[in-house]
Amino acid sequence: MSNKIGLFYGTQTGKTESVAEIIRDQFAGAVTLHDISQTEAADFDQYQYLIIGCPTWNIGELQSDWDGFYSELDEIDFNGKLVAYFGTGDQLGYGENFQDAMGILEEKISQCGGKTVGFWSTEGYDFDASKALKNGKFVGLALDEDNQSDLTDQRIKAWVSQLKTEFGL
Repeated sequence: MSNKIGLFYGTQTGKTESVAEIIRDQFAGAVTLHDISQTEAADFDQYQYLIIGCPTWNIGELQSDWDGFYSELDEIDFNGKLVAYFGTGDQLGYGENFQDAMGILEEKISQCGGKTVGFWSTEGYDFDASKALKNGKFVGLALDEDNQSDLTDQRIKAWVSQLKTEFGL
């Protein structure tokens, strides 16, 4: 198991993939991208540090590739792994379930032994409810490319800096 970081993402419209690429670039080569639609459970084994990216789709649902992979998460041993999450969503159009997919994945992976890092403040967001909230914070980086795309780069930069510390890099 290397100290490199595995970033696993699903994307429907390309936004989450674009964010994954920006995050990879911020880590200057320490991150390997994995499209979840082309991933096997064994691919997770080679990393101690994981970043999970998923858009919330429709009304609080997992993106289709993550939905198809969801049951395979039970086969993965996440014990000893530090796991960070990011999600894309629309807080104005879907304020009742903003970032739900991120929360659904975090809950499942935590049940499988993963230790969550990269919690993110809800300050600056306008939404009503989210499955991604834990102790008053998002379980990971919440991005809204539909309404706050102007904040994405600075949010990613601050979050990656936080993760480098939490991953001990």
